[in-house]
Amino acid sequence: MFAWDARGHGKTAGPRGYSPSMGTSIHDVDEFVRFIASQYHIAMENIVVIGQSVGAVLVSAWVHDYAPKIRAMILAAPAFDIKLYVPFAVQGLRLMQKVRGVFFVNSYVKAKFLTHDEARIASYDNDPLITREIAVNILLELYQTAERVVKDAGAITLPTQLFISGNDYVVNPKPQHQFYQQLNTPMKEKHIMAGFYHDTLGEKNRCLVFDKIRTFIDRIFAVPRYQHDYNNEDIWSRTADEFRALTHPLPRLCPKNLSYKLMRKTMNTRWGKASEGIRIGLETGFDSGSTLDYVYRNQPQGQGIWGRLVDQQYLRGNIGWRGIRQRKINMETLIRQAIHHLHQQNQPVNIVDIAAGHGRYIFDAINDFSKIDAILLRDYSELNVNQGQAYIKERNLTDKIRFVIGDAFNTESIASITPTPTLGIVSGLYELFSDNRLIRNSLRGLADAIAENGYLIYTGQPWHPQLEMIARVLSSHRENQPWIMRRRTQGEMDALVEAAGFEKQEQLTDNWGIFTVSIAKRIRRRE
Repeated sequence: MFAWDARGHGKTAGPRGYSPSMGTSIHDVDEFVRFIASQYHIAMENIVVIGQSVGAVLVSAWVHDYAPKIRAMILAAPAFDIKLYVPFAVQGLRLMQKVRGVFFVNSYVKAKFLTHDEARIASYDNDPLITREIAVNILLELYQTAERVVKDAGAITLPTQLFISGNDYVVNPKPQHQFYQQLNTPMKEKHIMAGFYHDTLGEKNRCLVFDKIRTFIDRIFAVPRYQHDYNNEDIWSRTADEFRALTHPLPRLCPKNLSYKLMRKTMNTRWGKASEGIRIGLETGFDSGSTLDYVYRNQPQGQGIWGRLVDQQYLRGNIGWRGIRQRKINMETLIRQAIHHLHQQNQPVNIVDIAAGHGRYIFDAINDFSKIDAILLRDYSELNVNQGQAYIKERNLTDKIRFVIGDAFNTESIASITPTPTLGIVSGLYELFSDNRLIRNSLRGLADAIAENGYLIYTGQPWHPQLEMIARVLSSHRENQPWIMRRRTQGEMDALVEAAGFEKQEQLTDNWGIFTVSIAKRIRRRE
């Protein structure tokens, strides 16, 4: 049994009750579990993770966002919806946060409403390491994270045991039942503990809970680890149904349809096109390399004051573009990490990016390295290639980097890349195509091209809060067609990569759980 003091609690450094973000705390769970697996030589498939209250939200979000290959998770009284007895408390806290920045909210819950166990009550009241405060950013992000995890619980395929306290004064039970109902696994249990307060694992009769936990663990270890079959997710899955629904028009007089139509028309007026970002999106597609490069630069431009104001809102008020910029940072982090690993292993650093756009994140990532043997950037678009070649000349990298036109889904073309890549990159491409046959062709080519023990860095988009707006309003690079995307759960994306011959090593995710960046190692080919 292993446990740790979560960030901002117990003996950890820093302010009490504070974390930079829920995304940071979720990543802490990932780091801790991977540390335990590595340090104590425990296979991930032999690990069960237990979380209670806010900890249960962190664990469920980690399983949703990272798709770890553990054996199971056990959740007790997950705080998917904390009872705030003051009307409009959440809205008020959001407003105060905008005015005051980060501040702390004290817990109103008395120990006697957490458990019937007198010893636990005394401990809660007297233990100096117990934190009653919570930073407002974490409290508000807790609601947002819980909402998306409950709404998208169908992405979770892990065996799960859920405990709901029957007399919980802290959290509402309705989202707990909704979460359980949508879990996409045949191996799940729900237990309602009659009379229990919120501290399910610390209740007076907690032996009843632990007996059920032992039975559950015995059962899941008595059979092979459950693995969801992702082979037909692009045809038969919740995300496939969601994708097909987005291809059909909304009713003509539906308020949502009228709203989206107004947005489209507004963007196409001279007032909308006064924004440089909107203009580029309308001309090249909002999913194009030109748009991405503009979003990366994050410098509002436009015609006059109005154009710059609209562009600032377009670039910085849009959660999707903020996530894209964080994805760039995460991509650069893992590129640098892969280069370090290759240097340590005395392998050449031969990089290939099969859909580089303008290549900006590559140029920025390699600034700190003098010893890079070769870089090949490819893209389908002549416009992107020409712009990328201009960047190469600007940075005096013509002796090291080539930029050519290439098909990212042509297996043979990718497999024949020379010199043999030791680091392959595919960023923001697979998210644009629903059909997994294309993805398999691309990954097969990368697996054939990349040297054994080389690395692949790939991206994912398991969730997006603006998916419908994007599909109904924005145009793509493909002949101005609507930009309709099918979400791939992280489990599906990882399964495609693993089937091609790679073993996932690490993942970074933005604070909103939208964009993921993962690194995988090319393993020995199985005969």
